[in-house]
Amino acid sequence: MELTESVVLDNLADAVAKMNALRELGVRFSMDDFGTGYSSLAYLKRLPLTQVKIDRSFVRDIAEDASDAAIVQAILAMSNTLGLKVIAEGVETEAQFQLLQSYGCRFFQGYLFSKPLQIDEFERLLKDHDFLL
Repeated sequence: MELTESVVLDNLADAVAKMNALRELGVRFSMDDFGTGYSSLAYLKRLPLTQVKIDRSFVRDIAEDASDAAIVQAILAMSNTLGLKVIAEGVETEAQFQLLQSYGCRFFQGYLFSKPLQIDEFERLLKDHDFLL
């Protein structure tokens, strides 16, 4: 299940309790748009997350902007240390993909790989390109 910080902002303790109950049922959680909120670091250590998604605003200019590159590297290092998977969203160019891989990112989302698809088109894509699995 993908969440944003705004979902848990109002009542963190209640959100954590509900997330823990759902986690016991096998639900895993991803923090979407990581790095764009006000208290991402505080939530990161308290929420029962499995993964974070690096916001596309940091990925977009990663090849040209040293600050974006540094932020992405910091998110990856911190997340890896905490045992969280990281997905880079908005990957549209080979340069972005190569840089992210060189920083240790292993999961990607974006138009470089495919536009959004209907489920039947997605299933065909998986069958035709088993390397995606």
